Amino acid sequence: MNLIVNELLKDEANNQVFRVLWIDEENIMAYLIDIYDRKALPFIRSVREIIDEIIQDELTKIKEDPFVPFINQAQNPKNIEYRDQAWNIIKEMVAAESDIFEKKKRAMYVKKASETYEVSLPTVRKYLRKYWQRGKRPDALLPEYFKSGGKGKERVSGTKKRGRPRKYDEQGINVDEETKKLFRVSIEKYYLTSKKNRLTEAYMMMIREFYAEDYYFEDGIKKVIVKDKNQLPSLKQFRYWYNKEYTVQESTIARQGRKKYEKDFRSVLGSSTAEAIGPGSRYQIDATVGDVYLISRYNPDWIIGRPIIYFVVDVFSRMIVGLNIGLEGPSWSGAMMALANVVTDKQRFCHEHGIDIAKELWPVEHLPDVLLGDRGELEGMNADHLVAAFNIQVENAAPYRADWKGIVEKQFDTIQRKVKPFLPSYIDKDFRERGARDYRLDAKLTIEQFTQLIIKQIIYYNTKHYLRDYVRDEDMIRDDVQPTPLNLWNWGIRNRSGKLRYFPEETVKLHLLPRGQATVTYRGIKFKGMYYSCERALKESWFPTARQKGSWRVSISYDPRNMSFVYLINEDLYSFSTCHLLEHQKRYEGKTLDEIQYLLGYEKLQRSQSEHQQLQKEVDFISDAEALIKSATKEADQGQSKVISKSQKTKSIREHRKDERESRQDDEAFLLGNRKNTSSPSAVIPFNTKESDNDERYARPSIKARGLWHKSGEDSNE
Repeated sequence: MNLIVNELLKDEANNQVFRVLWIDEENIMAYLIDIYDRKALPFIRSVREIIDEIIQDELTKIKEDPFVPFINQAQNPKNIEYRDQAWNIIKEMVAAESDIFEKKKRAMYVKKASETYEVSLPTVRKYLRKYWQRGKRPDALLPEYFKSGGKGKERVSGTKKRGRPRKYDEQGINVDEETKKLFRVSIEKYYLTSKKNRLTEAYMMMIREFYAEDYYFEDGIKKVIVKDKNQLPSLKQFRYWYNKEYTVQESTIARQGRKKYEKDFRSVLGSSTAEAIGPGSRYQIDATVGDVYLISRYNPDWIIGRPIIYFVVDVFSRMIVGLNIGLEGPSWSGAMMALANVVTDKQRFCHEHGIDIAKELWPVEHLPDVLLGDRGELEGMNADHLVAAFNIQVENAAPYRADWKGIVEKQFDTIQRKVKPFLPSYIDKDFRERGARDYRLDAKLTIEQFTQLIIKQIIYYNTKHYLRDYVRDEDMIRDDVQPTPLNLWNWGIRNRSGKLRYFPEETVKLHLLPRGQATVTYRGIKFKGMYYSCERALKESWFPTARQKGSWRVSISYDPRNMSFVYLINEDLYSFSTCHLLEHQKRYEGKTLDEIQYLLGYEKLQRSQSEHQQLQKEVDFISDAEALIKSATKEADQGQSKVISKSQKTKSIREHRKDERESRQDDEAFLLGNRKNTSSPSAVIPFNTKESDNDERYARPSIKARGLWHKSGEDSNE
């Protein structure tokens, strides 16, 4: 074992640290000095003894030198000047090793330097001590201004006012322990609360509560008289002691709550990418409300509100691997639709929405190893279902900690910001402010058109978006991988794959698609107001059976984005039958469940309004009927004889009916052709009379006569 000049040795028993100043050429003797003792002087020790103590762990070598600064103070010109002056005084004597370590010879050197440079003996000794204790280098003589002022040390209050004298104010008071106690109580009571009072308000509440000299009543209200200004702490003192005793973290947690602090105010020192070693290591899923209003495909006058957008993002590559756009609020159903889209062939998916792409532009159809989402959507039985079916590890972000899903959260801003300039009815920051335009009236896009726009923007993002903040590792730098999602995904597949999981698309969808109970009726398989049929139902005569024996329930899966089909789960749970809409249900074909429910809801509202209008008309009819009957009753009562008996009234009903019928014939007779108005009464042509030969023209011929007439007419035509 060797002993080196300038090494530090710690005495474990006495907690002292020594620096090796000098070793003779034969490696026999060495001079050491205590680096912390303010009156320390060099002393001599045997090298062999020192090494033995190191072997026996009585002395320990220290690697870190406490007097080697991390920042070079010599950059300050004043510090350089001070150092150079001190170095000039001692540089000749410290070169005279080992004489300078001997007490008598050192005294001679010190006296000579004092006389030559006109400085005191203690000053020369101080420079020597600093030089030796701090590493035997000129920079050891730099001044320690950073220790000036007693930073971090509290002053003991006396009778004299501390601090700079006030120019225009009274003298004030010193902040003693009692005053600091009042400060703490007031800050805890009035400032560090959820009420979020300002510090000035807390100060005034403190003055009112603890520095009241007297009180009086004015209009029945108790008011306090504060002490003289010279007996009060100032707001500046109050603020100083608050900043001194409370950290930003403590204050923010007390005023904002720990959840909000963790979400919006905590330090961010990590990176989400560090959690993922390759594509599929971790997906993040989240939903947001789109910043645009949409219209219905059924009727452009129907504004259907804002869409709910789900994104699934691969943490490693930032690739958007799945999406779902609907109208139902964030839920398990929406999340599962987005996950089902993850395993969908994206080329076919885009084609279904009228967009043709090469498969290489969106080569994603795999499930991840870990899925991070919200507690409300991926918690409980839903998460167990994913684990059991696909062995996906599900993680849930803590409440109010959307920042745990920072990557997918950022994509919402990126995608929507790109499409903002093109969107009518895009919601701006001034939405709902007084005088602001109602953006809902500008709605022009349907949910299908909005989906197409988002798909196109996702394709652009995945293939072209340069990730400025992505930190590439050494392997990526070596391979010169451009930080775009598609490049990172493809590079990761070649070099870091192993976490992606493949399952048949139909299998995944059957597990992830929402399930429901449909009813088999004689009119078809009824689900949410729509009727379907399938080959199995026809083969097994379900519909005639339902008409004769009654309906029953069956389990189905369905895709809310397209209700043209539902999927009947067979009893073996491993197969299914596809059910299609009946012919008279074609108005629902290609529509989303949200659109259909909106239509059915609107029609239900119309029926309800119509029923109300009908009810109003019926009520109006009752009023009209009552008025008519009341008038008729009054008129009849006035015209009816009171002397005729009941039997007389009822025995001539047949004759009276005949008379009434004959009298009504004139009113019911048809009068055809133009007739001039005349004041004379109309002539009545009598029937069944032989007084005139002309009357035979009006007689109705018999069937036999009509047949003879037709025959004679045909003969004449020949």
